[in-house]
Amino acid sequence: MTDATAVPTTLRREWAAVVAAMAFLTVGSAWLLALTIDGDGAFLLGLLADLFGLSTRGIVDLADAVGIAAGFASVRWLPPVAAVLAFQLWFAYRHLDANRPGGADGGVAVYRSLGLPNLVTLGRGALLAALAGFATLTPRPEIAWLPAVLYGTACGMDLLDGFLARRTERTTLLGAKLDMAIDTTGFVVAPVVGVLWNQLPVWYLSLSAARYLFKLGCWLRRRRGKPVADLPPSLVRRPLAGTQMAVITVALVPIVPLSTVSPLAAVVLAASLSVFARDYLVVAGIHRTIDV
Repeated sequence: MTDATAVPTTLRREWAAVVAAMAFLTVGSAWLLALTIDGDGAFLLGLLADLFGLSTRGIVDLADAVGIAAGFASVRWLPPVAAVLAFQLWFAYRHLDANRPGGADGGVAVYRSLGLPNLVTLGRGALLAALAGFATLTPRPEIAWLPAVLYGTACGMDLLDGFLARRTERTTLLGAKLDMAIDTTGFVVAPVVGVLWNQLPVWYLSLSAARYLFKLGCWLRRRRGKPVADLPPSLVRRPLAGTQMAVITVALVPIVPLSTVSPLAAVVLAASLSVFARDYLVVAGIHRTIDV
């Protein structure tokens, strides 16, 4: 890393402050979930402390303690949320040196702050992390609408962070990387929750796998010494992604039956998979151009 692209200390400190804020919000959300579903947050906290103390003294087997704790919704919700959030924050930290203008070369100095657009993007990621926790829960009236609200809000913020980046002239390479990573996270987390809650057909999970299969195919070509071309711009990728987000949001609404969602999901899924297949043919050099 050159001096020009060195990550400023102020940027690292801001990232650390974001981590602390995310941790506080995650614990607070788990506490609210405990009050809503488990009934008594203070009782749950005391029980977990007692189980930990008994386990460390060998009075209660650790596996039994984990099994008892897992009986509480807020405890089951927390691990996937923490895992998704940790990945997103690690990804942002790893690419802090890309917090510079898009299209600039490596000699351009890194911005000293994340900027509002990137903070909005990380906030969107936090909502998707919260959504991931619902994969461990069963639908019930108190939480039935939360997946749709979380995912729908995250989709709305996807429009907002791009608008803010252009309006404030803070379009960065970091922002582009974060946007792609969090979009991909959303297309994994939301369909999984939808399938587990019986609000999306199981075959819709092929959308979640498509991008990873695309990347795997490119990696295998490089490993074999075969060329992998840059992917040209396309007029349909972004609108199609927006359509996918809309369909998934509608599917997560608890009053929309699966029988209504399935035909629409099939059409959007077929279009998405065909675009992934076409894009792979382009980067593999089999199909030369992208017309749309």
